[in-house]
Amino acid sequence: MTRLSSFAAQTLQRQIHEGQYQPGSSLPGQRELSSALGISRTVLREAVSMLEALGLVHSQPGKGVFVTTGRSSNGELPMGPLDMPPHAVFQFRSIIEPAAAALMARNAGDAEIAALQATQDRMQTALHEMDLVTAADADLEFHLAIAESSANPMLTAAITALEAPIGYSLRLPFANPAEIWEPADEHRVVLDAITRRDPDAAHAAMRTHLVRAAARISIDFETP
Repeated sequence: MTRLSSFAAQTLQRQIHEGQYQPGSSLPGQRELSSALGISRTVLREAVSMLEALGLVHSQPGKGVFVTTGRSSNGELPMGPLDMPPHAVFQFRSIIEPAAAALMARNAGDAEIAALQATQDRMQTALHEMDLVTAADADLEFHLAIAESSANPMLTAAITALEAPIGYSLRLPFANPAEIWEPADEHRVVLDAITRRDPDAAHAAMRTHLVRAAARISIDFETP
């Protein structure tokens, strides 16, 4: 997700919250909306994809993009970037990200842990303000920071290369307004284990976080 598309998503989110676009109403067409926001249609599509993952809008092919009030737990999940089905992304993440968390707990310095705490604080502030776009950005930053602090460049490269589908998968649970704090609560457990330099606890906490995140959108995957 580019910074420009994230900014566009934040603008549209604000307009929805302010009532400019009511639930059930459609957003303007791509040409009109991209012109109004001063962005290309490609960037607009990225922004709309982000809002759809967050449950703020729903795209209907041939009809347009409609404002919603969240996505039901049994609703069909939209396909993510690279045409990766969400269950496959969560399964992959459950294999590789717990290892990254364990390695960070073993190898990270105080500055890296402090930076991870700052990202967690930004996510929590955004949730207090019901700014799901920023919260999701911070959520992704949290996971990427753990990969980057693993001290294993191969692991870091693998996770970074799949930033788009990973980012998309972690936005999906935010579509349920009743559970938007769950990711932040689970992050705190991961962060606490890393801060205590406990690799086993960090591994377990990250694995639990990913399994629960998948369950929040009715995904049950086989864990190796």
